Amino acid sequence: MMAASACTDAPGREPLATTGTSGPASTSSGLLDDGTSTAADTASPDPETTAAESTSSTGSLDMGTPGFAPLRVLVVSDLNDSYGSTTYSAAVHDAVASIIAREPDVVLSTGDMVAGQQAGLDYPAMWAGFHAAVSDELAAAGLPFAVSPGNHDASGYPAFAAERAQFVAEWMDRKPELEFVDDSDYPLRYSFNAGAALFVALDSTTVGALDAEQMQWLDGQLGGSDAPTKVVFGHVPLVPFAVGREDEIIGDPALEAMLEQHGVTMFISGHHHVYYPGRRGALRHVSMACLGAGPRAWIGTNTTSPRAVLELEIDERGAIAGLEALAGPAFDTPIPRTDLPESLTYGPWTVTRDDLPE
Repeated sequence: MMAASACTDAPGREPLATTGTSGPASTSSGLLDDGTSTAADTASPDPETTAAESTSSTGSLDMGTPGFAPLRVLVVSDLNDSYGSTTYSAAVHDAVASIIAREPDVVLSTGDMVAGQQAGLDYPAMWAGFHAAVSDELAAAGLPFAVSPGNHDASGYPAFAAERAQFVAEWMDRKPELEFVDDSDYPLRYSFNAGAALFVALDSTTVGALDAEQMQWLDGQLGGSDAPTKVVFGHVPLVPFAVGREDEIIGDPALEAMLEQHGVTMFISGHHHVYYPGRRGALRHVSMACLGAGPRAWIGTNTTSPRAVLELEIDERGAIAGLEALAGPAFDTPIPRTDLPESLTYGPWTVTRDDLPE
């Protein structure tokens, strides 16, 4: 009998029993800075053409905002397998190798790094397995690794308090060297600056709205930053993307309004196991493909999303210069946007592919 995959369980259902059982560069950003798209969005900018267009009649070259360096970010999500697993699939190892080869400035995780959220598992051994496969490899390559908790890592429900404490202990010992803005609640939630961007990691491991205290904290982090790019990342998404996970979302219009009010560029999320570069108005909602067990289908389709990592490039002025999912097995092949649904709709929520008008 095949072992149950931790990736198939929901994060947002209070446990029914006390056992704790629960459910090398990118090619296109796909969206212009003003939210409009053109046919030219489907191809990489020509460096020579770009340089020529940015040269004034006096011959001076616009070098962007002084003080910011271009930034390359790689993102991984949902790397876990069956409950209690201490080893990782070939896809995870291959993805890590590809990330190291691409030499990003920082690597993010949107959660579910181990296969927990169940009683009686050997959590130290599970984390040791993850570190051997992922964390240690990135550290050896000198790559900062900024993680956010998933429901299988550090569920916010009281039954999983011990798992949550283990998560905190694991990552306090592996705190990356970043320019932190607020690390008082690291690694559950925190913020840091990199290049022209502010990054905010959320503690998003349960279904439904964030609590009032975290909303107040987030409002302060976003409102206190003048970064031209603001990226929020966490596990449970704000809007639905995947079949079978339609109701496993934050689903809070107040959060979406806050992100829009503060000019957040994008919200990157995990848990739904599909890659989708979407948008609602000016806010981009990017759903991460999984690397571990349980790839899912997009809402309204029977098509399963391939495993992939995400590559985000931010230029010296804070503009999104590239946003691509790189698919396996080598994790170096961009997934064409034309392979993805034009939009996803479930209940009151519609998200449109980011290269198309709404």
